[in-house]
Amino acid sequence: MTFLEFESSLQEKNPPVGLSDALRAMWYAGKEDWESSHNIAQDIHSHEGSWIHAYLHRWEGDEWNANYWYRRAGRSMPKGSLKEEWRTITEALLH
Repeated sequence: MTFLEFESSLQEKNPPVGLSDALRAMWYAGKEDWESSHNIAQDIHSHEGSWIHAYLHRWEGDEWNANYWYRRAGRSMPKGSLKEEWRTITEALLH
């Protein structure tokens, strides 16, 4: 699946079948459903899951918690917009 196909799928009611948990979390984030995205992300015990979790806490404005999760992901808080980070994470997960 390409990024554009993923982004287009946000028009649907449900995520595409066969997405990884990480991509499902990003799909719900793309739909602005923080709660569903967070519920999935907190059960992904990997660097990618920590990155998503960090992004979600950055989104909610909890910088302390976001920084904790960025460190667990081996990253630092980005300077760009949330939309840019959403795309960066999603593209990384699609490859």
